[in-house]
Amino acid sequence: MQILLCLPGNNFPSNGLFGIPHFDKFIHVILFGGFVGLWCYYLAGRIQLQQQLKRLFFLVFLFAAFNGILIEYIQFYFIPFRSFDDGDIIADLLAASIAYGICNVKLLTC
Repeated sequence: MQILLCLPGNNFPSNGLFGIPHFDKFIHVILFGGFVGLWCYYLAGRIQLQQQLKRLFFLVFLFAAFNGILIEYIQFYFIPFRSFDDGDIIADLLAASIAYGICNVKLLTC
């Protein structure tokens, strides 16, 4: 995930799927929602204590949220042809929040 988010902007084609307006937001939703969802699913299979599992789910969510914000600043200051985008942060936080909520409802009730 980090490698994809840190690629220089000129490595992405400007036509095809990447030519679709706001397609990058969809990519952010898939990456961050998938990150939180898959880690929570993995942890749910390993940890039996509900309280500990809830805490770990929340830590996974916090890590994803912090990473989503941090990566935008890294892109702005250190990655050529990349820029800061509030919309990407919103997509990251929304996806991580939804995945976190689904995990708490689905995995903890099984």
